[in-house]
Amino acid sequence: MRLSEVQIGQLYHHYDLLLRWNQRMNLTTVKPGPETVIRHYCESLFFGAHLRASEEKTSVLDLGSGAGFPGIPMAIWKPEWRVTLVESSQRKAVFLRESSRHLGNVAVRAARMEKIPEHADWVVARAVDPEEVRSTVPRLALNIGLMLGEEDFSLLQDDSRIAWAEPVRLPWGDRRLCVFGRSTWNVEQSF
Repeated sequence: MRLSEVQIGQLYHHYDLLLRWNQRMNLTTVKPGPETVIRHYCESLFFGAHLRASEEKTSVLDLGSGAGFPGIPMAIWKPEWRVTLVESSQRKAVFLRESSRHLGNVAVRAARMEKIPEHADWVVARAVDPEEVRSTVPRLALNIGLMLGEEDFSLLQDDSRIAWAEPVRLPWGDRRLCVFGRSTWNVEQSF
């Protein structure tokens, strides 16, 4: 994965806003500096790089986007993708709008995931209850991508409603995984 100087600048712009806004409201508990870069930006980019999606016009719903992860780094890395950040907290949604204002491929929906009318190619999430996210498939998307711990995935992997691909371990430890699956309901081709 290679990022242009423009993309690195866009990621830095988001990081700078995140640090400033986090002083007034709780967007993340991760401390500023290398830990934030790895936990939020590197993990989100790694996750996006493993998402099996067409290069053009892929639509992604980032559920419970919080401070914009993994959606904003993915949208910066793949400007041809359409990424919708879904966040039920109005205050966080204001931050998401401000931090993505310069990204033409990002939309923000200040609503609970149950209220979202859109349908996308992918539903993605991290730091969100995997059971809640799984319940949105196939209503919101046929494909699902989650960043979660091994224990959380062990609770999901036997569900026959989703065909899971082999998990990808995040390289930064903590027994965390990227998992990708496809709904088995009314699916013509397998994941």
